[in-house]
Amino acid sequence: MHRHRTLCELAVDPMEIAAGLEAHGVTDRTAARFRHRDVFSLAEELYARVPRAEAPPPDAPEPEPVRHGRGVRAVLHLLPGALCAATMAAVAATADAPTPVPAGWGDAPSTPFVRTAVAAAGACLVVLALRLCVRHGPLRARYPSARTAGLWTCWLAGYALCGDWLLRQLLAGGPDLPSVRPQFSSGTALALTCAVAPAAWCAHWFAVRARRALADSRSLTAFGSRVRPLLLVAVTMQLAALPALSAAMGAAAGDGGAGPAAAATALGLLLFLARLLARHGFPAAAAAGPAAAVALEAAALASVPAARLPGLTPLGKPVETAVALLGPSAVPAVACALSATGLLLYALRALTGASAHAPDPDAAPAAPPVEADRP
Repeated sequence: MHRHRTLCELAVDPMEIAAGLEAHGVTDRTAARFRHRDVFSLAEELYARVPRAEAPPPDAPEPEPVRHGRGVRAVLHLLPGALCAATMAAVAATADAPTPVPAGWGDAPSTPFVRTAVAAAGACLVVLALRLCVRHGPLRARYPSARTAGLWTCWLAGYALCGDWLLRQLLAGGPDLPSVRPQFSSGTALALTCAVAPAAWCAHWFAVRARRALADSRSLTAFGSRVRPLLLVAVTMQLAALPALSAAMGAAAGDGGAGPAAAATALGLLLFLARLLARHGFPAAAAAGPAAAVALEAAALASVPAARLPGLTPLGKPVETAVALLGPSAVPAVACALSATGLLLYALRALTGASAHAPDPDAAPAAPPVEADRP
């Protein structure tokens, strides 16, 4: 590690280190002396252990502004839930409020218009707060995400807000546009925005302990056996927080229930796993999970009007049966749960590699310095 430190500090991925080692005459037999099966496995551990050139050394004392910055980021992750709650309170306050200007004025805004304007302004603020949360702190992606990842997330959020209403309208033969007004699940929105704070804490908890396990492990096999339980614990903690938030916020908003709570829990877990993979350098997988859930939800919605065509009646039977037995929330719950299960299985393999926990160039690494006799 000390002999090839410059190569490791300037490398952008493990493959570059592997190529440099081979150019210096390092072979698989040399890698076997350090208990690695090949040069690439050795390069992966070197890439994870050596900080990038822009990062401070692991034993450098943390400056005071960084500690303040961490506190600011911790408060930042509480902002989406606070703004969502404030928006709901403002919309409720304007629901029965009198017209803000004399009724004789011809251009006086109506109460529905004011309520819509307040809701739109609050939604914009919540979106901006969420954007800040995923650009800073434990939920920040290591590499730029695919452009479609934001589109899939917007679809999932939109379906969580009014997908159940739309599915009921489709099953009833509607919606009768443009006179119909959509109904939004405010409890689900409040639960998901409040879940950002525990998601950031769980992601930080997992990242710190994975870096410590990397510093203490003598081989990639030992490291993987230590990281898998950490990942499962982090997922379990987030999974425990989501139903509690969904039930509490649904009851507070007056639109709770077992079905919406299950759908919000599955969606929150899917987004948490997708962001965890994006945080550790797997943006393609992070986009594939939400995309699969979007495909299932879109297929469920499309099957209802398609079943009205001649000869295609059986297409709508699965959705109609699920809604009749479990309610409309069964569709997003199943779609997100299946996608989250696939992401969890992928994460159990991807996040146990050393390169997934390489030092962050924008922050001091959490791992302590390693001994000189290690590779």
